[in-house]
Amino acid sequence: MNEERMEIVMGIIMHGGNAKGLAFQAIQQAKSGDFEEAEKSLQESNSELREAHDVQTDMLTKEAQGIHTEIDLYMVHAQDHLMNAITFKDLAVEIVNQEKRIQALENK
Repeated sequence: MNEERMEIVMGIIMHGGNAKGLAFQAIQQAKSGDFEEAEKSLQESNSELREAHDVQTDMLTKEAQGIHTEIDLYMVHAQDHLMNAITFKDLAVEIVNQEKRIQALENK
């Protein structure tokens, strides 16, 4: 695998991993009642997902231009990381919202 391709794969994995980690952090912050920080972490998670998506979009653009991207286990692994991060972040949003609701009910 050439260096440029490895940078693409690692970029997707790194940004996806960062996004998932920030989403997990948001859940923990919400559980401790720090909803402002939880929202910031979710926003940062979205930024990381955008970065990964930009790398992916660049690959798709090149593919449309006839510059084929070889699909191998590294690329599949990177895409798997990204999809898991997206799903985890979506679930984290729901969990943070549920935690807000639970804590509001408990404080009544």
